Amino acid sequence: MAALEREVRPLIRDWRVSDNEHDGRRFRFFEKDAAALVCGGIGAEAARRAAEAIIVLYRPTTLYSVGYAGALEPGLKVGGLIHPSRLIDVRDGSSVQLGGENGVLLTNPAVASREQKRKLCESYGAQTVDMEAAAVARAAQARGITFGLVKVISDEVDFEMPSTDRFVDGEGRFSEIGFALYAAVRPWLWPKVMQLARNSRRATQALCEELQKVVTRSGQQA
Repeated sequence: MAALEREVRPLIRDWRVSDNEHDGRRFRFFEKDAAALVCGGIGAEAARRAAEAIIVLYRPTTLYSVGYAGALEPGLKVGGLIHPSRLIDVRDGSSVQLGGENGVLLTNPAVASREQKRKLCESYGAQTVDMEAAAVARAAQARGITFGLVKVISDEVDFEMPSTDRFVDGEGRFSEIGFALYAAVRPWLWPKVMQLARNSRRATQALCEELQKVVTRSGQQA
């Protein structure tokens, strides 16, 4: 389970593509050996819908939430993999214990600004933040499926993310073209957008290398 295809594009470049329907919505799945992946969109609701779809259609034994996470502490750098010991949903305070050793991952309803990152770190004692993992974990728990997590730092604690909310539709889909056109006529955004692109490339490379190991292990165990 990823949010956006660009997070995992190098991994799935040669995977089989299958478009299937669940609960009145169409989803695009990528398949290889014993693994399947769906990019559900940005946000908890989009993640929930996609998680339910892949559970019903593929009946996985383990459901992973994979993708980008933001750093809440200075020591965490772009491209670093994280292995949290706990996952907290900011919306209701519910939490899930994980098998990692790298502190707390928060699932937050929106992209966190630098100031919000500071407050989240102080309030929850957390090290990282994303927007989907808790919803995927809840879907897995509801079906008695093992939950796993593979996340990578895409923005450091002092990086101010450009505002992208207006380019995310009700289905969690991000309009890359819309955002590019918006940024193209605002030169003051160019340095930030270029840094974001560099960060994303580095994070994607590290994420896909780790996910390839997961896929290989899954194939060996099948």
